[in-house]
Amino acid sequence: MPKKGGKHAEMGKEMQTECKRAKMETACSPSVMSFESPDSLFGSLISPIKQEIFFREYWEQKPLLVQRNDPLQAAYYQSLFQLSNLKELCSQGLYYGRDINICRCVNGKKKVLNKEGEVNYMQLKKDFDQKKATIQFHQPQRFKEELWKIQEKLECYFGSLVGSNVYITPQGSQGLPPHYDDVEVFVLQLEGEKHWRLYKPTVHLAREYNVESEDRIGNPTHEFILKPGDLLYFPRGTIHQADTPLGISYSTHVTISTYQNNSWGDFLLDAIPGLVFDTAKDDVVLRTSIPRQLLMQVDIADSSKKLSSLLRRLADRLENTRELRSSDMKKDFIMNRLPPCLGCDSDPLTPGGKLPKIDSKIRLQFRDHTVITVEPDQENSVSIMKPPSYAWGGSAGWGGEYTHMMGTEDDTTNEEGTSQQTHGLRFPLSYLDALKQIWNSSTVYVKELNLSSDEEKENLALSLWTECLIEVI
Repeated sequence: MPKKGGKHAEMGKEMQTECKRAKMETACSPSVMSFESPDSLFGSLISPIKQEIFFREYWEQKPLLVQRNDPLQAAYYQSLFQLSNLKELCSQGLYYGRDINICRCVNGKKKVLNKEGEVNYMQLKKDFDQKKATIQFHQPQRFKEELWKIQEKLECYFGSLVGSNVYITPQGSQGLPPHYDDVEVFVLQLEGEKHWRLYKPTVHLAREYNVESEDRIGNPTHEFILKPGDLLYFPRGTIHQADTPLGISYSTHVTISTYQNNSWGDFLLDAIPGLVFDTAKDDVVLRTSIPRQLLMQVDIADSSKKLSSLLRRLADRLENTRELRSSDMKKDFIMNRLPPCLGCDSDPLTPGGKLPKIDSKIRLQFRDHTVITVEPDQENSVSIMKPPSYAWGGSAGWGGEYTHMMGTEDDTTNEEGTSQQTHGLRFPLSYLDALKQIWNSSTVYVKELNLSSDEEKENLALSLWTECLIEVI
């Protein structure tokens, strides 16, 4: 899955203004997915497997193969993306590396066959037909609204970024050597057939991508053919390889992947700095000096006992703390996720309807797309954040659906070289309980907000309304 974050200036500016041209309009088969809620969407994705069984027996543990043999399911999957879509997409300006990679597995190694610059469809098709190259198309939800809807709901369901890639492989060919990934993977077979082999992980729940040699992986634990409408899931670290059998003109599948850098270890790295910051304000032991010349030592094993003692003090504090200041992971998620799919013809949301007053009943809009965070670097403040845009095409200067999960070398700056700004509002820490009331309740009266004055209650409601975070019922 490509590195997350970042922007592509030339792509974002060009495509924001031509939303209707960019979105692929194909006759979509009747949906076999339930978009009523994130929960129902995931349930329909793995059907007929029940969610409780999936998470008890398969998630992070072992692969799941669902072979459906259902014409309706196959037709719907085929509508998500097809080889024939590429001709029109190439006419819109796709680039090697950024949008498309072409490659082939040769003697157990990946051979990249990319050209330079913009993709020419005739050249792409020539490499596909004559060189038996696999086409890898990055983040197709940028152009396929149905995939956007699926991934947006899955991001709500998992609370983690969800990326996708389409792989189109000609017959008698394999694109990638045996390898494992750092993401949980769901494979949807769209066109043709693909022969898969899965192997026992050498690194369970791996934190990075890696290629494995044939002589190291042993015999497959699973071997099967995926057909249109079938679903495959496997945990990160699962070694896998896949080829299109002879006699099948080509295979198209999409991988939907999630939970990159989303482990307890990642969460601890994010939360511990804030915990230390808060604890040190109250605990003088953490404010005492480290020994002289400690930073000059090569071996600091003598300090391990002291560090262990301090970590136990932090653990005691953690058990009794009310607020855990985990903010970087939250900000990364909210800034880089897909906004709700409101349709290409929808205008970016602007405040509308009644102004909130003290007697108004309000509710949070897009609750699944809003987070509240108390940040370590912003003492005595709380933030409520939302994605940068709520509509296809985005607000001016964003183009997020076109850069979603399309990372660059520098995740922190945009095309002008300035830092990305969090979209949301910051309030005094005393507003935290009132924000939680709004977030936790289906509806709440402004006058019932947990703030000391009516003026504060109205000001909070008006601020949230102005940012389209709430609506008046």
